[in-house]
Amino acid sequence: MIIVTGGSRGLGRSICERLLSKGQEVLALARSVEDVPYAALACDVSDYAQVKAVAKHLRQNNMKVSGVVNAAGIAAMNLAVTTPPDTTARVVQVNLLGTIYCCQVFAPLMMRQKGGCFINFSTIAVALGLKGEAVYAASKAGVEGFSRAFAREMADFNIRVNCIAPGPIDTALLRGITSDQIGKIVSQQILPWQFGPDAVSDVVELLLDDRSGSLSGQVFGIGGA
Repeated sequence: MIIVTGGSRGLGRSICERLLSKGQEVLALARSVEDVPYAALACDVSDYAQVKAVAKHLRQNNMKVSGVVNAAGIAAMNLAVTTPPDTTARVVQVNLLGTIYCCQVFAPLMMRQKGGCFINFSTIAVALGLKGEAVYAASKAGVEGFSRAFAREMADFNIRVNCIAPGPIDTALLRGITSDQIGKIVSQQILPWQFGPDAVSDVVELLLDDRSGSLSGQVFGIGGA
């Protein structure tokens, strides 16, 4: 089974639908799972106790986890000096601590079976140092640093850890961002055009596959930086 956080909408939902179409068993985690047409549990990944409760449920029901896709995330488009403290805290709590909590809690489920895969989400804003995304980029830079070190810790258990760093992807996360702002970001990519969710799902599908058994501790950019 593949756990996908943020799996009720946006990029997470697209990933769930892709994996299901390929015959994978999927469990989506999200703060709200109403109207989710596949297996899902309500869970705020920024709350360690809630993540632990999900792991307990999985153990009690003898459910084996072969992969975790940490797609849950929030963004804040503000200059650093104008970002309110509560916004800063929430972005870090969800993006960085939420990813760390899920890795800490779900890793033992895979360590017992000596195999598995984590896919964590960063952003092209880290590599490009995008103006107006300092707090968001900081939270995701933390994800990259954690993932590289965690990959080394998990290697002895045949568990791989990689990151995907998309450019602007056409999902609800971009609401409130003008087309001009998106265009300026996209123009800085190696491949200067906007990609859809399928481009991310393609990479997720590849990294979960045994064909990627030699890849760990890497950051894969969508669009390139």
